[in-house]
Amino acid sequence: MVGKRICVGWNRLLLCLPVVILITHLLSVTELHQQTNSGGVRKEKPKKSDHLVLGPAAGEGLPDRLQCRGTKALNKTRFSTFLNNSHSVDHVAFVTVFATYNSPIGSSPPDLVTVGNISYNKVERSMVVLNIFINFIQVTMPQSNVIILTDPTSELPLHRDMVTIQPIQGEYSRDRLMLQRIRSYIAFLETRLEKLTEKQEQITHFIFTDSDIAVVDDLGRIFTDHPNFDLALTFRNNKEQPLNSGFIAVRGTAEGIQRGKAFLQKVLKVYSSKFMKASRMLGDQLALAWVVTSQPNFNTRRFSKREAFQDKISGASVLFLPCSSYNWTPPEGAGQFHGMPLDVKVVHFKGSRKRLMLESWNSFSASSDISDMLCLILKSGRTKYDF
Repeated sequence: MVGKRICVGWNRLLLCLPVVILITHLLSVTELHQQTNSGGVRKEKPKKSDHLVLGPAAGEGLPDRLQCRGTKALNKTRFSTFLNNSHSVDHVAFVTVFATYNSPIGSSPPDLVTVGNISYNKVERSMVVLNIFINFIQVTMPQSNVIILTDPTSELPLHRDMVTIQPIQGEYSRDRLMLQRIRSYIAFLETRLEKLTEKQEQITHFIFTDSDIAVVDDLGRIFTDHPNFDLALTFRNNKEQPLNSGFIAVRGTAEGIQRGKAFLQKVLKVYSSKFMKASRMLGDQLALAWVVTSQPNFNTRRFSKREAFQDKISGASVLFLPCSSYNWTPPEGAGQFHGMPLDVKVVHFKGSRKRLMLESWNSFSASSDISDMLCLILKSGRTKYDF
């Protein structure tokens, strides 16, 4: 009986053996075929481009979007009409937090990136982005000051007219920079409020931004067209992150500064208590969204429409401006796939788009045409750049 069971087991094994051999052969042939198609080399992840790659311009045929033929604009953005005529009535200053990070001694050779005929290491790249940020402001809003908040230990090699470097004590490490940015904004507003109450300074409105933006229109109109807000934020149709912290405007009256500071203090508190474990680049935006959307009866559906609106949030009158005009990002991953609105005022070169920021300034320097430069941005926006 035992011998019979053994025989049955061996018979089954002999019957299955050809099937096993056939499957193994098929897998080997498939692998060989894949290697032949790829030249025997394993496929690697696509690398980011180290030069501009022009593609089709999104938004073709839409009447309220920029239309391009190559890098030439077929219609003009609103700013083209105002190039030599600033509409700002009140004084406006731009404020940004900036820090540089040197590579540790003994690390790998410097990571150089070439734009045009110039090569930059990481620190030089940061500085050239900062300088181009200033350049665009001085073209579009030549009467505006730029204030750079930085670590007191930093020595920024920057000497520009109408640019002030203001050291503020704090922790400017990469992991804490977004948290420190809010703290620096609050400290800056406190000093301005003191000077304003002592009548040492005139009323100046403040626009707090990232340093990787290009201002391509006169933003002073925000304060004249919307005379009753204390604080302005930019919104987008994004459920998880509807507010972008890269653009915050504060009215320069004593009441506006006080309410703007109190609002940011609440954001800081929420950030510190709820979102410290978030990505180093997301905590402040999550805190902003929490402060706004947790208000009773706040209608989040308004974020899906491209229309400015105003609401009362934590004692401040907050103006919400659409990112599509005031914080437009080339569409590498930001979702702006319907072209560039003709009323775009701010282009935000997030992440690897900073190379495009340099290329854009080079283009504008050569042509002095904002609309043509925006065509370059629009047609290059889907490429990921090695920067």
